[in-house]
Amino acid sequence: MLNTMTRSQILLAIFALMTAVILGAYGFEYLGYAPCELCLMQRYAYYVVIPLSLIFSLLNPQAQRAGLYLIGFIMLGSMIFGIYHSGVEWKWWQGPTTCTGGGFGGGLPDLTKKAVMCDQPALRIVGLSLAGWNAIISAFVSVVALRKAYGSSSASQ
Repeated sequence: MLNTMTRSQILLAIFALMTAVILGAYGFEYLGYAPCELCLMQRYAYYVVIPLSLIFSLLNPQAQRAGLYLIGFIMLGSMIFGIYHSGVEWKWWQGPTTCTGGGFGGGLPDLTKKAVMCDQPALRIVGLSLAGWNAIISAFVSVVALRKAYGSSSASQ
């Protein structure tokens, strides 16, 4: 199915998926699953890709190709960051000292905010934390965007 979609359609599908994912994150937050610092940082890729995917979907095919490459690499970075955060949650490596069990770093904690530790996932769905799911979704979007961008210009517009 993805092979028969135009670049514009892929960009609009990416827009829809990224919007749904970020709305889902806000939904979990509304339900009481407070995000940690790393969770909030993982959203940056979505904040960039959502408007970019919509803008590039309206441009000419060569611009769409460039946009898909850009989105593909942004989401590749998001996947790497999701893997890093998942590793912190599984205690495979140390996370930032400001939001892990190691303490609050050099300063005093902000007592007006609820302390949310980056090494303790708020929720697991089918064994994966939301950081793990972010890594999977980001990898999927990256592969789709890069494959469509790399495809021949006549067959994949």
